[in-house]
Amino acid sequence: MSAQWRPEPDAQARLSKMTLAELDAVVAIEKAAYEFPWTRGNFIDALAAGYDAQVLGEGAQALGYFIVMAGVEEMHLLNITVAPGAQGRGHARFMLGEIVALCRRAAAQKLWLEVRGSNLRARAIYRRFGFDDIGLRKGYYPAPQGQREDAIVMGLPIVEVGE
Repeated sequence: MSAQWRPEPDAQARLSKMTLAELDAVVAIEKAAYEFPWTRGNFIDALAAGYDAQVLGEGAQALGYFIVMAGVEEMHLLNITVAPGAQGRGHARFMLGEIVALCRRAAAQKLWLEVRGSNLRARAIYRRFGFDDIGLRKGYYPAPQGQREDAIVMGLPIVEVGE
């Protein structure tokens, strides 16, 4: 699967810039989706730093969100999450397509992310989208009983359509 593939989300789902007013809904999704969620403070810090943060919504309902950080000729996907009840409908792939479009507009040549080694579903989505395993960050994520879990570093080359 190529990174050029961009499915449409549900007919009424739209992306918009994340605001402080949406943080209650975003934090609720984060807590429902992860055993070790980002805190409200993490989201506030990301917004204050000027990272590109967007919410996928359908009417007044938040379905998911993403946060990316721009670097020199690259972007780093810090968080992408779909509400558990909205998963399996193409929302993650749609948001990834939008992130690739942001990369192109910023002239980024690579998109990076870390994902838990145990998150097989997310890893499969990323691979189908065109990401490759690049490396390993030992003990990157918190895990139960005070343990740590490795992160798989994945990368996606950003190419122009037609290349």
